Amino acid sequence: MQIPKINIPKKYLKIGAWVLGVFFIVCIALGAVAYSKREALLKKMVAKAIAKANKDYDLDVKIGSAGFTGLSTVKMTAISIVPKDRDTLSSINELSVGVKLFPLIFGNVKLSEIKLNNGFVSVVLKDSTTNIDFILKRKKKDSTETKGKVNLADIASNVLNEVLYKIPDDLDVKNMLFKFNDHDTAKLSFATEAVIDGGDLKSTINVNEGESKWHIDGYVNPGSKELSFTAYADGKKLELPYLNNKLHAKLSFDTLQTELKNAKYSGDDYKISGSWSVKNMLINQPRIASNDIVVQSAKLDADVLIGPNYIALDSTSTAYLKNASIHPFVKYTLGKNKIYELKLNAEEQDAQAIFEAFPQGLFESLDGLKVQGKVKYNLNFYLDTKIPDSVRFSSTLTPVDFKILQWGKTNLQKINSPFVYTPYEYGKPMRDIIIGPANHNFTPLNAISKNFINAVLTAEDPSFYTHNGFVEESIRKSIAVNYKEKKFKRGGSTISMQLVKNVYLSRQKTLARKAEEILIVWLIEHNHLVSKQRMLEVYFNIMELGQNIYGIGEASRYYFGKQPADLTIGDGLFLASIVPKPKASMYKFMADGSLKPYMYNYFRFMGNIMARRGLTPSDSSGYGFYNVRLREGLRQYLAPDTAAVDTTVFDDDDSEMPQVIMQDKNKNLFDRIFGGGKKDTATIKTADTTKTKKQLRQERREQRRKERELESGQ
Repeated sequence: MQIPKINIPKKYLKIGAWVLGVFFIVCIALGAVAYSKREALLKKMVAKAIAKANKDYDLDVKIGSAGFTGLSTVKMTAISIVPKDRDTLSSINELSVGVKLFPLIFGNVKLSEIKLNNGFVSVVLKDSTTNIDFILKRKKKDSTETKGKVNLADIASNVLNEVLYKIPDDLDVKNMLFKFNDHDTAKLSFATEAVIDGGDLKSTINVNEGESKWHIDGYVNPGSKELSFTAYADGKKLELPYLNNKLHAKLSFDTLQTELKNAKYSGDDYKISGSWSVKNMLINQPRIASNDIVVQSAKLDADVLIGPNYIALDSTSTAYLKNASIHPFVKYTLGKNKIYELKLNAEEQDAQAIFEAFPQGLFESLDGLKVQGKVKYNLNFYLDTKIPDSVRFSSTLTPVDFKILQWGKTNLQKINSPFVYTPYEYGKPMRDIIIGPANHNFTPLNAISKNFINAVLTAEDPSFYTHNGFVEESIRKSIAVNYKEKKFKRGGSTISMQLVKNVYLSRQKTLARKAEEILIVWLIEHNHLVSKQRMLEVYFNIMELGQNIYGIGEASRYYFGKQPADLTIGDGLFLASIVPKPKASMYKFMADGSLKPYMYNYFRFMGNIMARRGLTPSDSSGYGFYNVRLREGLRQYLAPDTAAVDTTVFDDDDSEMPQVIMQDKNKNLFDRIFGGGKKDTATIKTADTTKTKKQLRQERREQRRKERELESGQ
């Protein structure tokens, strides 16, 4: 198509030329005036900035000299920043800063160059103050002035732009020292040299005067929102002993790499795309594991979405451990009620690659395990803090033609034959117990009373014979209860998990051990390595049922002088009640050997459940509550009926008397249903009010001594 020709009269062209010419001359004139006045304007701006720093931040800022060295470059000397009544924060001998003129016309300050020679920044922690407290002061002031709804996407965009705009095209930093002083007990120093030339970044950091030397190589392109950095150390790992000591942990890397690929709006969301990777990361933290854990190769390709009121790691992200991969989705929504979401999706992949991807030292008992086939995994978690009881949780690890070819350090089928079990107390072994016919206390499953078996299964794991090691509904309810209580009050362990924890794993309470427990349970249950009957038989023969009392054989004789086959429904319900807190068992009895009245509710509740399931006949008299009698030989060691002892207190320090309360607070589910935290109003108050605290302590010590003597003779 031919564009029609437009004829503009010559007089209009002349008028336009004159207007543009005049505008150009005015701009030149204004520029000339501004250029001639720029030194005065600079001094005025510097004075204003110093006054503002003093007024808003209580900072004493001094600048020896400031002047232009080019069209848009300012050189300053003898700069010092001292917070009021604090140590000097910074001192710089010489600093040159250049800005880009074109963005400046539109109000954006973008740096073109920075040159810095000889300076330091020093952060000092002293008593309860620091020399950077002024930042918090300003934040408080800003928060009081903020009005209206905050948009997180806009904040993220503004903050990132501000950071990127401060990265110059050219950088030359020489002899810049960053120091940190923590109450004169620990000090850090980073002597830094850095250069950016044509987007290429190179930096050398001397840590603690030669302790180690770090290198940072990378590429920066702030205008395109592209950054890439790789950090490593000369001849050793990249680590910071100070932080390790503060965190009571050890953390180090061979190399650490991060990359910002892009950042832009995607609808109402601000999307930041990047990656993070690490080589040979070593972690040692007592709560994670008792030994070093080494992540040989890990990478996260991340898409972070920041919306008006939420932050999310999008499901397009991929996390890699060696040759294994998983897609995570994590979302945190702010508001009157916070919402937490987590999804993990690992597509079907080679099972051996999964096991080899586990960090070294994480699952010690499985080291050397060989498998074939494939597995896939899905997890879904959703918690609205306003309605925690509606929490959603599901977790599925699905095998595809999965088979174990070779055991690792531990043979997971070892409990199918007689073996030696060693219980631990406070990290110390108690004694070796043979789980097999060679032990006269060992009791086969068919020789244990159904009353005991049914009571324990009803209380601890009702679906034991039908689940595959885990009960998602139990875990879901535990999450809801623990969130509402703001502490770990209810667990979700099955008998399978308790068995694995005690037989195969160490006693350390760490995240690694819990993860290993879950994986071993899955391997045993999904591969049918041990029958349900054998698992239950072993469990009943190793379970703790009192102070140094292990297994139903010992327990039935200790409490009642009976064989396990002769236990009544009442005996079974009592033993089931002490499983969550076995060391509190003796405090459930009165001086005549009968049960304390508050236990009646437990018997009625549990008995009714068992009766509805056809496990016992209905009993309006309390399912054997009144027939439970502690054997006579133990009654002399019972506490007086008039005082109930807080069973949560079982320390070895005799300097204090355990707290006297109205009843012991057993923390299992059924006691909580019947108000475990409430006082038993039917319990009579302590009768003897003439005894001194010293006399009560002496009685308590004597009672402990007799009980230990009795237990040691078992």
